[in-house]
Amino acid sequence: MENDALSGGQTVVAGSDHLKLIVCIAAHNVSGLLRECLRSVFASQTSFPFRVVVNDDGSNDDTHSMVAHEFPSVHLMRNEKPLGFAKANNQMLRRYLGRADFYLLLNDDTVVKPDALEELVSFAESHPQAGIVGGKLVKRDGTLDWPCKRSFQTPSVFFYRALGLDRLFPRSKRFGRYHLTYLDPDRSHEVDSVCGALLMMRHETLEQVGLLDEALFMYSEDMDWCYRTKHAGWTVYYYPKAVVIHHKSASSKKRNYRMIYWWYHSTWMVYRKSMSARYNPLANALVFLGVYFMLGVSLLANFLRPAKALPSRR
Repeated sequence: MENDALSGGQTVVAGSDHLKLIVCIAAHNVSGLLRECLRSVFASQTSFPFRVVVNDDGSNDDTHSMVAHEFPSVHLMRNEKPLGFAKANNQMLRRYLGRADFYLLLNDDTVVKPDALEELVSFAESHPQAGIVGGKLVKRDGTLDWPCKRSFQTPSVFFYRALGLDRLFPRSKRFGRYHLTYLDPDRSHEVDSVCGALLMMRHETLEQVGLLDEALFMYSEDMDWCYRTKHAGWTVYYYPKAVVIHHKSASSKKRNYRMIYWWYHSTWMVYRKSMSARYNPLANALVFLGVYFMLGVSLLANFLRPAKALPSRR
């Protein structure tokens, strides 16, 4: 589809105009939540036109037909089978590379507050070294979705989490480092990583650091991207004035075992790729054993658990 999804009823000629922002949404089997997401995006109050791109990543529900019929101005792409978060987003980024100043990755299970897009872009423009900006993700009950601001997983950070010390001492700068629970969530902060459910990257940064790592099928792609961004000399910011509700999909009687596997396996892959060279072999071996021990515990707990709320893919 070659129409453009723009704010304020404006129109551009497809492929010819340079936009301030392109919103990329990888969608998979959540047509109801996606409908709510798109409605909120189109209700955004912005001073600039923007385009919305949806990539239906192998859905077997009515996602594709719903978007095509209810949101005809959306640029709609489709994969016959699920390729994963990284590949689905990369397809959109490749297709529209060079057509915008900023690219926003947005989850299909989010609801954007009316001023969120304007706030993200305004903050990024006033902070030229900000390669990535993330906003404040809140759950349906209004509480903070903690992954919206994080530190990289060093061995110490990993073991503080594994032992539950981050939950016991959330105000501690030592034990609360992963989710930065000691920081004021209502103030902006330079952080190591933000969440891929709401992640805006500058065009120049994207050209320098490249696309998402497609070896990561699901989870931790955002942290890897943020690591590469900081390694290239850019900064990563958490900006709480850009507020987005994160539904994290619906409940399920059982968590998807594949998702549990990818959560822990991706954690190890990103650690091995980005962090392991900094530490001695013993520390790396302990992290490896810890990650896969926790994977085993999670799989067993899931087998015994009758019901669990879980995110669809993030």
